[in-house]
This record gives sequence, C-alpha cells and structure tokens, in this order.
Amino acid sequence: MRIGELAERAGTSTRTIRYYEQHGLVQPARSANGYRVFDEQELEIVRKIRALLELGFDLVDARPFVTCLRSGHQSGDECPESVESLRAKLAEIDEAIDKLSTARQQLSARIRAVAETPPKCEFSL
Repeated sequence: MRIGELAERAGTSTRTIRYYEQHGLVQPARSANGYRVFDEQELEIVRKIRALLELGFDLVDARPFVTCLRSGHQSGDECPESVESLRAKLAEIDEAIDKLSTARQQLSARIRAVAETPPKCEFSL
C-alpha cells in the first residue's frame, strides 16, 4: 500500500508517517518509480506507535516495541525492553498520581479552612 492508504487505515496523516520514517520507526520499501510502499506489518507498527503515544509514551519510548514487532513478536509488548518501558511508564504515572493527590489534599484543606473561618472584611457599595 502507498503512504496515503497507510495513513488512512492507521487513522493518521501522511506527514505523521513521514515523521515516523525520519525517526527510523517505519521502514517502507520503494517501488520502481520511487514511491513508498508499505506492507501490513508497517500498518501494525504505526497502530502500535499511535496507541503508545495515546498512553503518554514518546517516539523514543516506542522504539523497543517497534523492535519487538519487527523481530516477529505478535504484540510488541513481549520483549524485555518493552516490558521495562511499560514498567517505567507505570512508575511515572504513579508518581504523577501521587503528586496530584497531594495537591488535591492541600487544596481541599485550604477550602475547608476558608469555609470554616468567617470573612474578616466586608465590602459595601
């Protein structure tokens, strides 16, 4: 399939496909007239990259998953490097949740403190 069909089937743009190619994640063949030609594996790789990006991974983080897919694994999550990336992302998310939870508790405490304290000044017009 050509780049336009790949982009359409993957739900992205041709510009994005070229961007992935520039980063070495997508590897098209070339036809006799120089057009990029992609197979079904490249479609699966683009879909995997997009799914990872939606989870907060960046293109550098996606590389182990692409390598795993290219080595013949079905999901890209099966290789040790991919599992390590998943664990690292989970730890990052857990840390963000902890920070947000702490901030939420502090804000709630401040709101409760204000609600329990009568106003010190009154405005009149």
